[in-house]
Amino acid sequence: MVAGGLQPPPVEEEEEAIRAQGQGVIFILDDAQLEVAQVGKTYQLLNCDDHATYLRKHKKDPALYRPDICHQALLNILDSPLNKAGKIKAVYVRTHKNVLFSINPKTRIPRTIKRFSGLMVQLLQKLSIRATNGPDKLMKVVKGPVTKYLPLACKRVGFSFAATKRVAIHEYVAGIDTDSGPVVFVVGAFAHGRIEAPWVDEELNVSEYPLSAAYCISRITNAFEMKWKIV
Repeated sequence: MVAGGLQPPPVEEEEEAIRAQGQGVIFILDDAQLEVAQVGKTYQLLNCDDHATYLRKHKKDPALYRPDICHQALLNILDSPLNKAGKIKAVYVRTHKNVLFSINPKTRIPRTIKRFSGLMVQLLQKLSIRATNGPDKLMKVVKGPVTKYLPLACKRVGFSFAATKRVAIHEYVAGIDTDSGPVVFVVGAFAHGRIEAPWVDEELNVSEYPLSAAYCISRITNAFEMKWKIV
């Protein structure tokens, strides 16, 4: 549940549809362990380092509480030349508690995990984060499922080390038809597990070794930068 039991605000579907048009990439970070709880007198984003005792007391596995995975993945997406060139059309995060939120690609994510955690607490309690110098919403909780925000007939690709199809990502991306609209990539933002996206067209394995979400995303963005000659 969203903190405080509040419901997400109405979805600006037209705005989301406009953002998703044109040649580009949409990223979905799936099953991110972003959970807010009251620890002492304050609400905090739970993590394995600072809240191990609290988590064990509530019969939860501390090893699963890794908000840093989502943080690093978002930094790689939003800091990429691909995004600076305007080719990342939308970013969505689905949490382990099934809360879905969107992030404006123009957002500058805090550099440190402590500040990122504070931002996530604010988002999951207030349901949106506005820009300090304008009316734009940089982050907002939206009503799922995420598929309602994806362009029709777009290619949807999931990533899993357990996938049977292994590809060289640069060769795979080079062969994709990107003129008809954005390509959607679903990457797990968890320590252990598998993405829950039965609606993807195919699941890929891009290495003989397990990769972090951040490194997997780096491979994807770099492949598109090469394809579109973004330096």
